[in-house]
Amino acid sequence: MLNVQGAYKSFDGFMAVNRADLVVERGAIVAVIGPNGAGKTTLFNLITGQFKPDRGQIVFDGQEIGGLAPYDICRRGIARSFQIANIFARLTVFENVQVAVLSQHRKSRALFRPARDLMAAETHRILASVGLEAKAQRVAGTLSHGDQRILEIAIALGNEPKLLILDEPTAGMSPEETAATMALVQNLAHTRGITILFCEHDMDIVFSVAQSIMVMRHGATIVQGSPDEVRRNKEVQQAYLGGGDA
Repeated sequence: MLNVQGAYKSFDGFMAVNRADLVVERGAIVAVIGPNGAGKTTLFNLITGQFKPDRGQIVFDGQEIGGLAPYDICRRGIARSFQIANIFARLTVFENVQVAVLSQHRKSRALFRPARDLMAAETHRILASVGLEAKAQRVAGTLSHGDQRILEIAIALGNEPKLLILDEPTAGMSPEETAATMALVQNLAHTRGITILFCEHDMDIVFSVAQSIMVMRHGATIVQGSPDEVRRNKEVQQAYLGGGDA
């Protein structure tokens, strides 16, 4: 589904992504890991159009997307959550997801007139699928941190993604919230057939959830393979045991 080959991105002479390669098979759950500063978030920004790659190819569903605008990439079927929850804090939980659903169905102009019932059934269905239906009328900014992260995933689902990219989805969560969130991610992959690409610092989560793991260091791909292959790789052991990135 996604194939990144030889991606490069520099900022004022600093090479943030330096020959990154990544393959994401359709229907898989794939993790990207690496020390702080390894280039994981920058790679995600290249895939989702926040940055344009200096060199390399980013192919999604057989089409080159490197350098396309974020909204165009979203239309093609890639949705993303961020390290910090990105929600409309003053809108209700329902309205947050409804905005995404209306946008995906090209009914954004309806936001400027009464839109309470537009795409309501689809919005409620998404909220039910992530366990937020009972909190649909809560103001989003009053939710717990864990529920705000779940809401961000629900907003991403409103865009009907083929590929869902999650940037540290459990950051700041309690162990209970972490377990519930990753169970939700696995359920979405299984029941909706959504392909998942995520980065995460908790190695217990990575090795228990991911089917394929890509490891970065200094902006480059060290290896990609199964959890067992990655665990045995000497360069990976050095990246984690021999010091990280600045």
